[in-house]
Amino acid sequence: MDLQDQLKNLFPDHVSENDDSNDKEGSNIWLQDDPIICKYEKRKGKPITILEGYTGATEDFKQLAKELKTTLSVGGSFKDDKIIIQGDYRDKIMEILKDKGFAVKRVGG
Repeated sequence: MDLQDQLKNLFPDHVSENDDSNDKEGSNIWLQDDPIICKYEKRKGKPITILEGYTGATEDFKQLAKELKTTLSVGGSFKDDKIIIQGDYRDKIMEILKDKGFAVKRVGG
């Protein structure tokens, strides 16, 4: 008899918070109605992709920035409610965000 079975015997009315349906880390990000704007710029001669227009919590947007940077294996930053990704990754970023359920709008080029 393992610990889970012993706890069920002691507390039969308790409902476990850990269901077998483990959600992904990014699934708790608040989805919005307005599209996120994905645009391309060159700063100091180098291409960057900028994402802006997220109306949820700042921590969620920071988490999204981290997920994008690790997925694409590129550098970037989060400043002034904007995600700045090094390089021109508009198409890949738009696919990733659409898979997560976001509406994305491409601006420029």
